[in-house]
Amino acid sequence: MSILAIETSCDETAAAVLDGFDRVLAHEIFSQAGIHSEFGGVVPEVASRNHLEFLPRIVDLARSTAGVDFTELDAVAATTGPGLAAALLVGASAAKGLALGAGCPFLAVNHIEGHLLSPFFGEAEIPPHIALVVSGGHTLLFDVQAFGRYELLGRTRDDAAGEAFDKVAKMLGLGYPGGAEVDRLARSGNPSRFDLPRGMMESGDFHFSFSGLKTAVRIFLEKGFSEADLPDICASFQMAVVDVLVAKAFRAAKARGRSIVSMSGGVSGNTCLRSAATARAEKSGITLRFAPDGLRTDNALMIAYAAAHHLAAGHRHPVSVDITPNFDPAALCI
Repeated sequence: MSILAIETSCDETAAAVLDGFDRVLAHEIFSQAGIHSEFGGVVPEVASRNHLEFLPRIVDLARSTAGVDFTELDAVAATTGPGLAAALLVGASAAKGLALGAGCPFLAVNHIEGHLLSPFFGEAEIPPHIALVVSGGHTLLFDVQAFGRYELLGRTRDDAAGEAFDKVAKMLGLGYPGGAEVDRLARSGNPSRFDLPRGMMESGDFHFSFSGLKTAVRIFLEKGFSEADLPDICASFQMAVVDVLVAKAFRAAKARGRSIVSMSGGVSGNTCLRSAATARAEKSGITLRFAPDGLRTDNALMIAYAAAHHLAAGHRHPVSVDITPNFDPAALCI
């Protein structure tokens, strides 16, 4: 069951070849982070233009590394949403053409499903669990019954957690992308020094909000701060985000009677989140699963893994299927 997968939902140009659920034949990524850093964020037109330039090389590199011919593929998959429309079109169109040329099925994979399944990479069965998908573009909480059976419990009402990290980093002059730099500085800071709000912590539901926290940081910074304060500011902000993410994820596990909590997406690599979630899991008797290294940020291997589950379930998608730039829970959930 050899699958070539393509991911171009944002600013990573990626291709991977997966055999079955666990045999990685190729895993290639070209990151445009350096290109977009001069703009302070992702520019859709620049992203799509670079996908057009680099995708043929990345796909050919993945194919040659895997040692397979296009005619030997069992399926070609691509991310069809959510994401930047112009960027999605590049990858989806290429995958459809390759599938037609190879005479094999095309599989349209939801980007969120790729993240959601990634903590179980290599496994043929997806166990019941609570899944927190937390990235630059999304903060979503699901109750997962099995592959293909996802119930959306909560989502951010405004900024995604990763977006808040990047915006606060920009306020602090840390550049783009800034989430990793906030994490680095926070390690030497005091998370209790500055009292910052925990949005929707006691809302009684599983939704999130980070815009108020971001505004609180901005108001605080307008009063003036020194470079020596940076570690404490980063640590205090980071802990405010982490407290809410961990609390809601584990409350959901208790409410739904789940014994496993998974965390995926770029923010799941944050050291404070991983530490706090691990401590909470040990205290609660919950099994905690994180997306493995290399599968947290956008990549094609998680798309190939999700596609493997679709192929095993007998799914086939017409090449006429359209991209879906906006996240549509109805297209993914029960």
